[in-house]
Amino acid sequence: MSENNTSTESERYRSGDIVFVLISTTLVWIMIPGLGYFYSGMARSKNALSLILLCCATVAVVSIQWWMFGYSLTFSKSGGKFIGNLDNAFFRGVANEPSVGSDTIPDSAFAIFQCMFAAITPALAIGAAAERGRTLPTLVFVFIWSTLIYDPIACWVWGKNGWSKNLGALDFAGGTPIETASGAAALAYCLVLGKRAGHGIDEFKPHNIANVILGAVLLWFGWFGFNGGSALAGNARAINAFIVTNLAASAGGITWMVVDYRLERKWSALSFCLGAVAGMVCITPGCGYVGSAASILFGVAGGTICNFAIKLKDIFDFDDALDVWAVHGVGGIVGNILTAIFAQKSIAILGGEEINGGWLDGHWIQLAYNLAPTAAGCGYSFVGTYIILFTMDKFPGLSLRADAESEAKGLDESELGELAYYHVDRLITINTRTGETKTIKEETLHQTNDTNPAIV
Repeated sequence: MSENNTSTESERYRSGDIVFVLISTTLVWIMIPGLGYFYSGMARSKNALSLILLCCATVAVVSIQWWMFGYSLTFSKSGGKFIGNLDNAFFRGVANEPSVGSDTIPDSAFAIFQCMFAAITPALAIGAAAERGRTLPTLVFVFIWSTLIYDPIACWVWGKNGWSKNLGALDFAGGTPIETASGAAALAYCLVLGKRAGHGIDEFKPHNIANVILGAVLLWFGWFGFNGGSALAGNARAINAFIVTNLAASAGGITWMVVDYRLERKWSALSFCLGAVAGMVCITPGCGYVGSAASILFGVAGGTICNFAIKLKDIFDFDDALDVWAVHGVGGIVGNILTAIFAQKSIAILGGEEINGGWLDGHWIQLAYNLAPTAAGCGYSFVGTYIILFTMDKFPGLSLRADAESEAKGLDESELGELAYYHVDRLITINTRTGETKTIKEETLHQTNDTNPAIV
């Protein structure tokens, strides 16, 4: 009898949809080390390894939290408007039950897919604390923040009984729970930690643009699973999400690069990467609701508005080390607003969802529906994050900021005891007239016309 029931349960699912969701899960996972490389390249070399580690370790911390109770607090079927319950704690009852997101995939597939969303969100936020935030308190913060901030906001937006979902707000892949929430958290984080030593005096330049490009490529690659996978099926809506994600990234990268060209008359690789990410951030909430023409506008808006939003840290004198608030916070807000304007019933129906559309379909109230969870999520994340960090900093052993000596030395050496780069401190100089060689210390090297230095 039980075998027949199991067979019946399995037959209701579509194997193609399950495979699509699992592939999308791996694509979102690869975004997280990609984010690490993106952040690492933008930081100074003495802090490069710590940022890659923190992003990767975030996956481990959040995966355990998600299995313990995070998924249940977010997606339990009998949860409330603001938070779920513990019915599915430790993944109880998710093995072969229909998922909250789609009847064509089991809850287990949906759970692991959403786990990657939960993991990348705090990883985005901790970029604001780069080069001065201690490792252990950061990981403790990730666990607490995921429980108290991310899970409730995601429940509002995507949970079966969430108030934002029932209100009619449109957020396909995470404009509020991922982008806006992480950006607001990043802003709170950098305010609590304070500015880096030398801020306003030293010039903090990215140390490895090649790593930034590598990270941006991995993010772009993984974002297809991030946005397209949110369709939870290999259907026409997923295809549309792929198309608009690629177009928004392309438009955003070109726009940001052109805007920055006015400064030094140079085509900056860093500008292109930042713009591509900003474009994808903006299209995230609308990728399942807007068409290809609109996605170009999303990319242009992201590449322009987020670019100028970076100037806010100079105007208000705060140290968001890697511009998380400007790109993800502001980008998420812009994306939510544009989604309310350009959402179309004809796009949503490709995945079987019936909506009233946005302004293009004459549904004017949609902007208010989208602004409500955007403002609530932004405010809740900022205030909640500030309280969490302020409280943590008072506990022995959980002080957030590295001491001055450790910060000057770099977190790679002081916190990890390992370096991203082990520099050679000897040079051999070759006298071009006599052929004689001499080993000298790098710091005492003075080149002349007679010598040709070579690293060994």
